Amino acid sequence: MDASMLLEYGWVLLILVGLEGILAADNAVVMAVMVKHLPVEKRKKALFYGLFGAFLFRFLALFMISFLVDVWQVQAIGALYLFYVATHHFIKKKKDEGAVEGEPAVAKGAGFWTTVVKVELADIAFAVDSMLAAVALAVTLQPTGWFHIGGIDGGQFIVMFLGGVIGLVIMRFAATWFVKLLEKYPTLESTAFLIVGWVGVKLAVFTLAHPEVAILDHHFPESKGWKAVFWTILILLAAGGYVISKMKAKNSKQKEVETE
Repeated sequence: MDASMLLEYGWVLLILVGLEGILAADNAVVMAVMVKHLPVEKRKKALFYGLFGAFLFRFLALFMISFLVDVWQVQAIGALYLFYVATHHFIKKKKDEGAVEGEPAVAKGAGFWTTVVKVELADIAFAVDSMLAAVALAVTLQPTGWFHIGGIDGGQFIVMFLGGVIGLVIMRFAATWFVKLLEKYPTLESTAFLIVGWVGVKLAVFTLAHPEVAILDHHFPESKGWKAVFWTILILLAAGGYVISKMKAKNSKQKEVETE
């Protein structure tokens, strides 16, 4: 693997980890609400059982989807999914402006195993989101040629698997840190979803260049021109989001000082 390919894999994994972190921040809040009615000693057990089930589901699903990933319809669904994730975030954000925040209702008398089942189902739903995102990102990478699992390159599969595992670890152990980060720099969340939408464009290009679709030249996704455009815009989005977030945070602090 040459330096440019290593950089590309590293960038995609970094983006995936960031996306997993943002998803985990919201997911962890839901998990906490679902188990909060249980005694303290049973809360960790309920989360552990649910998380363990989600890990098994994700691991098996990755192997299943690996045999379908080269089908252009799957790539198209992946692109549409990323577009949905990005647009849904901004639509939801607009609807939530000025709305009163509330907690999801949980049955007061729910027992331990009933709660475990609810956590299990929620974890699986989150795992599906995470897995689709991981697949959609991974298949845009240049194949390494190391080995193959189904229709996917070994290097791509490793990125998918690492993304899935990291997502579970983040959800369980590091969600609080991401919540604090997003509270400090709220604009980073929107920046991340803009990047998700842009990666969806990249996957759409792969779909249009598929031999069975052939709207774009088959070699276009690997061309230096397209890669330069893609990574330039992605870096500008990331850098711009970070700068804007810091500026907004600084302005907010100045306003607080002025009002005191």
